[in-house]
Amino acid sequence: MKGRLLIVDDERSIRFALGGLFRKEGYEVETAESAEQALEMVKAGLFHVIITDLSMKGMNGLELLRTVRELDPACAVLMITAYGTQRIAVEAMKAGAEDYLPKPFDNDELRIKVRNAMEKQLLRRAYNQLVEQVNLESGRFAGMIAKSRAMMRVFETIEKVAPTDVTVLIRGESGTGKELVARAIHARSPRAKRSFVAVNCASFSRELVESELFGHEKGAFTGAVARREGKFEAADGGTLFLDEIGDMSLETQAKLLRAIQEKRFERVGGNQPLAVDVRIIAATNQDLEAMAASGRFREDLYYRIKVVEVRIPPLRERPEDIAPLAMYFLEEACKSFGTVHKTLSPEAMRACVEHPWRGNVRSLKAAIEQAVILSAATEITADELLGGEAAASRAPAMPRPEAIVQPAAPASADGVGELKFREAKEKFVAQWERDFIVGALRASGGNISRAAERAGMYRQSFQQKMRELGVSVAELGLKSEDE
Repeated sequence: MKGRLLIVDDERSIRFALGGLFRKEGYEVETAESAEQALEMVKAGLFHVIITDLSMKGMNGLELLRTVRELDPACAVLMITAYGTQRIAVEAMKAGAEDYLPKPFDNDELRIKVRNAMEKQLLRRAYNQLVEQVNLESGRFAGMIAKSRAMMRVFETIEKVAPTDVTVLIRGESGTGKELVARAIHARSPRAKRSFVAVNCASFSRELVESELFGHEKGAFTGAVARREGKFEAADGGTLFLDEIGDMSLETQAKLLRAIQEKRFERVGGNQPLAVDVRIIAATNQDLEAMAASGRFREDLYYRIKVVEVRIPPLRERPEDIAPLAMYFLEEACKSFGTVHKTLSPEAMRACVEHPWRGNVRSLKAAIEQAVILSAATEITADELLGGEAAASRAPAMPRPEAIVQPAAPASADGVGELKFREAKEKFVAQWERDFIVGALRASGGNISRAAERAGMYRQSFQQKMRELGVSVAELGLKSEDE
């Protein structure tokens, strides 16, 4: 296929002539009699090149050009007009036009310009696909890391559904990355330059979730001291992500269904319909089919949001993804916390892959980050990663909280028995940090460099912490062995 071409002109004879000309060239050609009609066609499908007249009734060619650049920056636009002044040509090129031709134009010249623009677009898109394929083969896709066939199918679905405007329902357990998938769909859609707005439906009461979605008028309810724009308005032209949609009340579901079907809504406390152009992506970890059967979720809304379904499998169903995810989180955690580079021991990696990870990717990331912070060595053990008595026994001695907050002896004026929670916590943490630093120094025989390495810290950071805590090698009765 040579590519898809859209011809926009309010003169039927021009559309007919150019359509016939470029169909003979082998292009897939569509025509539109107005800029408004052309925009609807661009939203519905991909075009590589658009030929548009500048002067048309309603929206003109320059306005069409600017809007197309927002919807699909990769699309090339050629401008044709009877008013071929230098000023208009410069304005069109500044707005992002690929090229410019005055009427009457030469067919051969137009043919060449379209061929050049089309080849450039096809090469650019082929290059982007190649880069994406390389990322897929390396296990990386839109901020997600995976090698399993199950996730490859998820990535392929994202690529297929993203250019369209259909609603998508993302299914998956908590922590599998449903919002990442939603963002990937948005980023690859013609709406990518517009807003991606996320709403967690489970975090608001019925009254507040309606205000969050649709906004409210001043005085709509207690506390509504001013008019407020809702998420539908904020996402106009872009994507609205409704997370945990299964937790939405039936009343709100009815209003959401109407907003999706009619593409208009009213603010809470208002009566003025507001039109919006929003793509809906929803997500849930609940069984919506069972909820619909029991009357807890509207069946008509269920079918409306489930035009395309994307199911993200839990980590236990794709263990081959665990190792690359763990290595990525480990590298990122070391950078984020400013520690020396750490690794997972072979036993830790094996335990990591075999662990069920009930919280999925989110719990894996949390476990890696905790191990990076608490591990005293550069190699993280299985117990340090997953917890257990062995890890506790290897950690520097840490006083029990009750020994500080609730001393056996009556609290003195200098004790913590009368301290508030925050003060007691700070005192407890400071004591633990001191014991940790002292333990690392003693285990390293006073060698600060080795102590810092055991603590997983840079030498300068370790020394700074020693100064903050008032710890010195000499006071510990140790002889510094630093070279």
